Amino acid sequence: MHPFTKNYADSVSAWGEEKLLAAIRRWLGTASPRSPFGIGDDCAVLPATRGRQLITVDPVIYGRHFNDAVPPRAVGAKLLKRNLSDLAAMGGRPTAAVLALTLDARVSRKWLEQFYRGLAASARRYRVPIVGGDLAQADGIVAASLTLLGQAAGPRVVTRTGSRVGDWIYVTGTLGGSLRSRHHYQFTPRLAEGAWLARQAGVHAMMDVSDGLAKDLHALTPRGAVPGLDPTTLPCRPGSTVAAALSDGEDYELVFALGAGRDRRAFERAWRRVFPRTRLSCLGRFVRTNALPAGSLNLDDYRGYEHLR
Repeated sequence: MHPFTKNYADSVSAWGEEKLLAAIRRWLGTASPRSPFGIGDDCAVLPATRGRQLITVDPVIYGRHFNDAVPPRAVGAKLLKRNLSDLAAMGGRPTAAVLALTLDARVSRKWLEQFYRGLAASARRYRVPIVGGDLAQADGIVAASLTLLGQAAGPRVVTRTGSRVGDWIYVTGTLGGSLRSRHHYQFTPRLAEGAWLARQAGVHAMMDVSDGLAKDLHALTPRGAVPGLDPTTLPCRPGSTVAAALSDGEDYELVFALGAGRDRRAFERAWRRVFPRTRLSCLGRFVRTNALPAGSLNLDDYRGYEHLR
């Protein structure tokens, strides 16, 4: 659905800011608490938390993260879910969100209503109150940026640093072809999986796969090491090639390092008991730069998504 309309009466400018904000409150419904714990004040009031607090921000931009082929409800859901994926990668759970919306005056009210209803449905599903935000006008732009607050779901948060030479490299789900398969907006953030992994002492480092595994793994790789990946173990999405699995991006799966001294088989059995429907693949391990096993993938031959390049 195209977000712009040629009919002035159907556009957001026919309402103006105040009527639009009132409509947004209606569209969000129970996904947004009443002021001062939701929309309506200069700031929202959040309850105190004892655990470590987490914060992340990600946008959706027309022409970059979605196009006319993506339903507006799915755009709203994707905005929240891609932020939830970041939270999952550190073993966190969401507590609240704020949304900054930038719109051309020609944006269709029907498109925007469906966007907010999709966001609200996703917020209720994942128990994320939408507590505030901002609205601004800019010519030719349809963009929304969501800031998500959260906290550690357990006693620790897992970062991208901490992996060691010899650690096993695992990834959840399948990779590649996210645009063709519509996975880029139909995915499920791995919140439960991330929280479980954060409770496992053998998990040394973790992140989500959003820019392509070949690029994202660089952030997880310890100094003086390279990922020794066996191409036969890559969990390619049906119809995807090895190159697509390494480079396409927007997979929103979790990649993590498991300590070399851990019992891999016991770990995998425990995973299957807890997450029987979530695929888990061991791709190889981190090895010294000069000790890459024969037949391993050379990640320098692949490139993921990089902004401004």
